[in-house]
Amino acid sequence: MSLVVVGTIAFDAIETPFGKTDRIIGGSAMYVAWSASNFYQPIKQVSIIGGDFPKEEIDKLSARGVRSEGVEVVPDGKSFFWSGRYHMDMNTRDTLTTDLNVLAQFKPTLPESYQDCEFLMLGNLVPAVQISVIQQLKKRPRLIVLDTMNFWMDTALDDLKKVIGMVDVLLVNDAEARQLSGEYSLPKAALKIQAMGPKYLIIKKGEHGALLFQGKHVFFAPALPLDEVFDPTGAGDTFAGGFMGHLAHTQDISFENMKTAIIVGSAMASFCVEKFGPTRLQSLSKREIDERIEEFVELVSFDIDLIG
Repeated sequence: MSLVVVGTIAFDAIETPFGKTDRIIGGSAMYVAWSASNFYQPIKQVSIIGGDFPKEEIDKLSARGVRSEGVEVVPDGKSFFWSGRYHMDMNTRDTLTTDLNVLAQFKPTLPESYQDCEFLMLGNLVPAVQISVIQQLKKRPRLIVLDTMNFWMDTALDDLKKVIGMVDVLLVNDAEARQLSGEYSLPKAALKIQAMGPKYLIIKKGEHGALLFQGKHVFFAPALPLDEVFDPTGAGDTFAGGFMGHLAHTQDISFENMKTAIIVGSAMASFCVEKFGPTRLQSLSKREIDERIEEFVELVSFDIDLIG
């Protein structure tokens, strides 16, 4: 059995109020894999890169139990490149450059060795690509999680609605949930989105935490107040990696266990923002992860004596 991750492997150039980097590794499949591999292996990646992508970065992941047979390499091509500038609040950013490069020709073919997929994480990509991956699997995974964004709501809504109807969990932020549903109230938005197909909905609210919905059941996980946030790029994908890694490790996809997975994902995301790119994730120890998760547990735990 395996966790299959479909997403981008890329280069990023990032500027925040606290620093700047010209060219570092990034992409949703990288962040998800670095995060999830702390809890579960093997992880099998599906992506596309150019000949310019450093082999040593793939080798680092391989040492963590991440398989790359599903990563297409275009020797004479250039990898996907994105650059952006964050505002002071770190919740808003301006995209400066988007060079699709080899990503423009991405039509993934799943290796036979990926057919044991039990957990499928579909990173933010063209909905038609996400649909193609699901359709290539001979047996439906136990859990399919989909990440998407407002761009696809604007440009590929029909395909997006189709793939939403094929998954178990949808990940969006609060603005995207409102746009997709046409409802301002998040509980109302959640019910409308769940009627489209997914049994669970996770609404990410950045520094304000995350909400998990199943029907009318709601769970809220706060974000950890941090002294410094250097780079929020990849935090959502790191969250998804922690979430998926915990579920795959425990083999429990109940609503109750998803609550724990939300906490694990939030803890991993809190590490991601401490340095540029996936640098912090690459140096994490189990002790650090356990201590950070315990900090989150303390945030949401309390004793109360009712006066009656």
